[in-house]
Amino acid sequence: MEQERLEFFRDLLNQRLEALLEGAGNTIGNLTEERESLTDTIDIASMESNRDFTLRLQDRERRLVGKIKAALKRVDDEEYGVCIACGDDIDERRLMARPVATHCIDCKTEAEQMERHRRMF
Repeated sequence: MEQERLEFFRDLLNQRLEALLEGAGNTIGNLTEERESLTDTIDIASMESNRDFTLRLQDRERRLVGKIKAALKRVDDEEYGVCIACGDDIDERRLMARPVATHCIDCKTEAEQMERHRRMF
């Protein structure tokens, strides 16, 4: 991939990383403040359900942060945009949609089909 395109994706990844990290700090503060103001058991149960959902989202975001950091390392190593399975270039449209992609669309499709097949048996 050309250096100009690598820099574009580096900036895109850094922006997404910054947004995720900023949002994570705000959510943690909200989770600790809510519980103290509730006394009704139904309200507490509803709040706990919302809290569980929020924590699951945070876990997904935490994993995404790791993927973004790995993608940034691939940019630094000039390996970004190369499929780790077949070595072909990953289409830029795919990288725009999913900047942390490590597989070209053909290899990803094949991996997903194999995963579905394994779950069936």
